[in-house]
Amino acid sequence: MFRPRSTMTVTPGIQTTLLRYQREIQEALRAALQRGHHPTQATNLDPFYGQMQYHLGWVDPSFAPVPLNPGKLLRPTLLLLAYEASGAWGLSEQEGTDYLRRALPAAASVELTHNFTLIHDDIVDNDMERHHQPTLWTIWGSSQGINTGDGMFALGRLALWDILREGVEGEIAARLGTILDRACLIVAEGQFLDISFERREDISVAMYLDMISRKTAALMSCATEMGALLGTRDEATITSLRDFGAGIGIAFQVRDDLLGIWASSAELGKTPAGDIHRRKRSLPILHALEHASAADQHTLHRLYRQETPLNAEEVASILAIFERTNTRAYCLDFLGQQCASARQALANVPRLASANALRALEDMETLIHFVESTVHA
Repeated sequence: MFRPRSTMTVTPGIQTTLLRYQREIQEALRAALQRGHHPTQATNLDPFYGQMQYHLGWVDPSFAPVPLNPGKLLRPTLLLLAYEASGAWGLSEQEGTDYLRRALPAAASVELTHNFTLIHDDIVDNDMERHHQPTLWTIWGSSQGINTGDGMFALGRLALWDILREGVEGEIAARLGTILDRACLIVAEGQFLDISFERREDISVAMYLDMISRKTAALMSCATEMGALLGTRDEATITSLRDFGAGIGIAFQVRDDLLGIWASSAELGKTPAGDIHRRKRSLPILHALEHASAADQHTLHRLYRQETPLNAEEVASILAIFERTNTRAYCLDFLGQQCASARQALANVPRLASANALRALEDMETLIHFVESTVHA
């Protein structure tokens, strides 16, 4: 089954962007879990919340603290960047980072929502490892894994309402809740499509792109729209930043699809043609199937159906078909279109007389450049 993967090799420029709010996001996440933890003398709920902390990389399977491994925190970072770029409600000139308080509950909410989907994805996909450690369900079982994911989803929704404590108006809070709920539904639609595609051989490029726009891009678009709504009442700015999230979300997935076939450098940490060896039906194979000759289509179907591992000669024959169908060029062109769309969306955001707003726009441009440069390297 298709699944979004964590293949972001961090370069110095992107690292600065991703680390900018790490401390504040982590504090907001810990506060969200702490507010949900209500132990009693009669019952011990520590393991329930301990499983969440394990998935988030805070503790080991015995619930002992470990060195922090928070992951990229890309979605809450996008939310905070959009919040700053849109003006941060006029608060960004405050000393320090206190102005972030208005948006941090929403950032924690988006990250907890994302992680709830990862817990469930690991169970559905039967994945044994995430971030180089056993997945939650392999330790505590699929039933507890499903329940822990459900609990994290609920905590994500509860975390969002803390924006009211930070002075966010009820009208805006209600709209934020609607945006997040709609995104969760769209992600579930994408998961439905993904599962339904598993045993089908008639999946088109258009169908695949629709699926990843739901499963991968929807929550990124949600994050940037929520951040913008917390930062401004200007609807044009909110729409532009939402569109940026949608474009960069699809671009990240297409980048992964390209690297899954053609990456070879040790820096990217990828097995050459790894997605071919896994017979993963990503964008390159679907494009090739649509544009290959009848003989080449037969070869692709035969090799992707066979149960034995592909040998070097078979992988080479698939890569040759990709060459004949100009598949890599198509994927690069489509990636470029998504990056151009994201860049145009940023160009439509008014440039405010705020150092933080301008820096946030530069950071979002850095994200676009990162996606483009790693596949053209």
